[in-house]
Amino acid sequence: MPKTKAETAVRAKGGEAQKAPRPVRREEMSKLRWTWEEMKRNKTAYFMLAPFFLLFIIFTVLPVFLSMILSLTDFNMLQMPHFLGLSNFKRLFLEDDIFILACQNTLIFASITGPVSYILSLLIAWFINELPPKIRAVVTLVFYAPSISGNVYLIWKTLFSSDSYGWANATLMELGVINQPILWFENADYVMPLCIVVALWTSLGTAFLSFIAGFQTISRDMYEAAAVDGIKNRWQELWYITLPTMRPQMMFGAVLAITNSFGFGAIVTALCGFPSVDYAAHTIMHHLDDYGGARYEIGYASSIAVVLFVIMLASNIIIKKALSKVGE
Repeated sequence: MPKTKAETAVRAKGGEAQKAPRPVRREEMSKLRWTWEEMKRNKTAYFMLAPFFLLFIIFTVLPVFLSMILSLTDFNMLQMPHFLGLSNFKRLFLEDDIFILACQNTLIFASITGPVSYILSLLIAWFINELPPKIRAVVTLVFYAPSISGNVYLIWKTLFSSDSYGWANATLMELGVINQPILWFENADYVMPLCIVVALWTSLGTAFLSFIAGFQTISRDMYEAAAVDGIKNRWQELWYITLPTMRPQMMFGAVLAITNSFGFGAIVTALCGFPSVDYAAHTIMHHLDDYGGARYEIGYASSIAVVLFVIMLASNIIIKKALSKVGE
């Protein structure tokens, strides 16, 4: 009696046992063919992802390419686009002084709020992870609340109101530091620092929650094994165990930090109006809104959007390379 499946696979006309064909290995196929085979094998998963991919292509990928095309034209939404080549970019960098100031303000804001909010979210999430579960939930809500509060700007505008009834002015006048109220959001010297402080205060958002979730997924067995291998303190655990394990959450948080730091504008508009005094907090996003939403110079606004896209893309590449070295 046959003992194996191969021995039972006998030809219909009484031939010898026929073995199953050997599966083709990846190294024996071209990359394109292997990708196609994998897509056919996982066709159910791709079918489930199709709605997201369709929406992503329509509302993200196509607008990016359309913006790149329109950046080379003169377009006002009423007439057909007129091809200009690189004239919009020449005007942007050689003739538009406000854009250069906007780039300077954006880079200052991004270089401060991006890294600080990222590190702050990571360290606070690490601290919260060490708390008991019930206390952890309350503390998480306390830190996360400012990022979802609808009255966050009202609080800061009340705190730094320009009259003597503002809390900051009233306190300073009572202490004898100043003799008359300071026009906080109407003074170019105070606009950018105050906007940076408010941005940091509201920065513990989605990335902060992803860090907390990442800490929860790390098994305690890894720390015990690391202690056997020579890890001596919590900082070494953080660098060699925790952070390398949390690379997906860290990359996600980095993308959000870059997006928020370069794409801020609502904070300045809510606190200082548009435009801010002496363009002290005028950013690339404000410049984009000005030409795209107020003047309807869509071609020129598209060139501004392309420049911002390139800056954010380069920042993401640099951050990705930096995160790949964590734990080495």
